[in-house]
This record gives sequence, C-alpha cells and structure tokens, in this order.
Amino acid sequence: MMKRWQAVKRLLPLLAVFSLLLAGCGREDLSALRPQGPVAEGQYDLMKLSITIMIVVLIVVFAIAVYVLIKFRRKKGQTDVPEQVEGNFKLEIIWTVIPLILVFILAVPTVQKIFAFGDDHYNEKGSVQVKVTSHQYWWEFEYPQYGVKTAQELVFPTGKNIAFELKTADVLHSFWVPSLSGKMDTNPDGTINRFSFSTDKEGVYRGKCAELCGPSHGLMEFKVKAVNPDSFDKWVAAMKAPAVLPKDQALAETFKKSCLSCHAVGDQGGPVAPNLTGIGSRESVAGILLNEGQDGGKPVKENLKTWLEDPQAVKPGNKMPAPKDLGLTDEQIDGIADYLANYKLNY
Repeated sequence: MMKRWQAVKRLLPLLAVFSLLLAGCGREDLSALRPQGPVAEGQYDLMKLSITIMIVVLIVVFAIAVYVLIKFRRKKGQTDVPEQVEGNFKLEIIWTVIPLILVFILAVPTVQKIFAFGDDHYNEKGSVQVKVTSHQYWWEFEYPQYGVKTAQELVFPTGKNIAFELKTADVLHSFWVPSLSGKMDTNPDGTINRFSFSTDKEGVYRGKCAELCGPSHGLMEFKVKAVNPDSFDKWVAAMKAPAVLPKDQALAETFKKSCLSCHAVGDQGGPVAPNLTGIGSRESVAGILLNEGQDGGKPVKENLKTWLEDPQAVKPGNKMPAPKDLGLTDEQIDGIADYLANYKLNY
C-alpha cells in the first residue's frame, strides 16, 4: 500500500503539468464546441449524444462493479473456494442486446446528419457559390456569381447557404472552420469536393488547414467574416472597383513590376499569388500576423513589413520570393507596406 501511494505521489506533479499544457491547447475561435451555424450545431448535438451514451454506460458498468465487489467480497474467515457459476443465458442476451440498441441510437442520427450535411447546394437558387483553392500556404476564394476573387479572408452574407467547390493547386489540404462546419479535403488528383454551411450570426470566425501539408501547415490559417447582406453587397462593389495604385509614380511602377506580375489589386495584376485588394482592412497579414484590434495584434504596416522583409521566416517553405531578392530597397519595401496598409475597403 505504501509503495502504491509513493507511485501516485510521483505521478501527481506530472499529471498537473500535463493538465496545464492541455489547458493551453484550446482557443475559443477554433473550437467545435462553440457552434455558430446549423451544420456545426448538428455536429455538436451528435457529440453530446455520444458523450451522454458513454457516461450512462460508464455509470452502469461502475455501479455493477461496485455492487459485485461489495456483495461477493471474501468474508472474514472464509477459506473455501466459492461456488463457480457458469454463464447465465438471460444475462448474456441482455448485455448483448443493450449495446446493439445503444449503437443503433447513435448510428441513426449520425447517418442522417452526415448525408444531410453532404447535400450539394452549389447550383441551388439563392446559394452563394465560392470556389476554394488551397495553396502552400494560403487560401484563395473566388465568387463566380460576382466576378470577385480574394485570399485569406472569406466574406459571406448571413442567412444564405454558402456553397463551396474545393480543389487544390498543389498537395492535399483540408478546409476547416470548426465554428461553422466539419472538415472537407482538397484533393490533388483533380477531384472537386462540394459542401455547404450557413449562419445567421454576424462575426469573424477562424479557419485552418486540417491536413498536414508541409513545414508551415500549422500556419495555414484564414479568417471567415459573416456580414449582413447589405455589407456583403458593399464589399463586392469595393472589390470590383478600379485599382488604387500608389500616388508616387516611381513607387507605382516598382509595385507594378515587382508585385503585380503575381498579385492583384482591383482590376490589375496577375492570378498567381494572393489578391491584395483591401488587405489593409483585413484581420491579419499572411493569415497569422494579427492586425490591430485583436489580442496581441500589431499595426498593419508593421506586419506587412515583417512579411515583406523575410517571408520564409514567417512561413517556411512558402513560394513567395523575398522582395530584396527582387532588387527592392528598404525604402521601396517601406513604401509598398505603407501603400498596402492604407488600401482599405469600407463595407
């Protein structure tokens, strides 16, 4: 008994340390336990159902175990072997049938919800179509009904089905907004996956890649903004407005030559890299450098300079060349960061 207690005392500090570490693993904005839409609420209901069944089974099993330990414990002075009783047919039937009933209770709503969540609303009238393309390590969002393409920040109206068509530009990724839906892979074999979600609640939600995709997999985040329909229409109009280039002509030419060969702003630029239109009003830079207004956020310009000065230090393995490798000076990088930080959309 003493040895057992000593072993427990050694384990207690270790358990305390693990508890503290695990307590820091969760974030409120990346949790399936905070559902904000019908799909996520349905999945949350399934979790509650399965946990309830497990708790009931646990209580019953432990109650039987305690009863048996007390009822059939060795009596004082008892030395003979107790009567050995072989299987009881009725008990065997009971403990075979009950688990089957519990499995059925869990299986029926699970199958129903899985098929319901997999419904394809892409061509349904009233749905907002969004083509999602995953890249190492960023997300591209195209709205074919509106002629708009953006990156790293998915904006959509409340009260409508948002119907996604997902593919990848390179390796396997997985699209996941835990507050609104489950995960959906973007497959590298040309397969296009479709699913939908919606919410009636305005807010900013956090999305993430849920499939190991390279050294910066853990940094492949994006923001999801649910706004009212009027704000969404204003956002679309602002995204489609003509590009606003730097007022300084020399800087504008440098920006065109060095940046718009890959990136785009407004109606100008290339489709290879993330669209930068309105990046100054986004929640983050490169998906993970949080801007002012959020916990630990920094000024947009500061985050832009951090990214532009050394992209590989922020997201190892990404495909953006360092601006200095393109011949840009510190002054030009500062000018481009200032220009992009002030490129904001009002909606």
